[in-house]
Amino acid sequence: MRVLGVDPGTVRTGWGVIECEGRRLRYVDSGVIVAGRGEVGKRLAAVYSGLRDVIARLDPSVLSLERNFLARNVQSAFRLGEARGVAMAAAAAADVTLCEYTPATIKKSVVGHGRADKADVQSAVIRLLMLVARPREDEADALAAAACHGVRRGFESRLAVALEAAATRRR
Repeated sequence: MRVLGVDPGTVRTGWGVIECEGRRLRYVDSGVIVAGRGEVGKRLAAVYSGLRDVIARLDPSVLSLERNFLARNVQSAFRLGEARGVAMAAAAAADVTLCEYTPATIKKSVVGHGRADKADVQSAVIRLLMLVARPREDEADALAAAACHGVRRGFESRLAVALEAAATRRR
């Protein structure tokens, strides 16, 4: 399964694609869509177009996205929500399944605890995906979102098998 992780933003949107093969996660590609400053509508259009290009080129089956969180700055929260909406629209337009995870779930899945900082996430992504170069923060966050889906998918499938086996033994 190919997973596109997205770290949404109206100035910079990180993206990262991984391949999930059983329990193994393999790096495919990553980058940053730089929408810059200026009119918000044009920046959101640039993010949408950039994500559509990534989806068309790399053909993911799932888009993994960080779920909204509470921000101290209301304006920043609105802008993040707009960028998330654009990512969701790009996924829907390409018929890509959308999965959302809280920031703490992503960090816990990749780093091992939910209060990791950006440097911890970068280091964990490098180790988990066996990268030779340190990804930019936005790329690392996007790769972490993708890896979270891969890790959780594997865990959830093993859990389902274990629960089914336990139910069978009780019968």
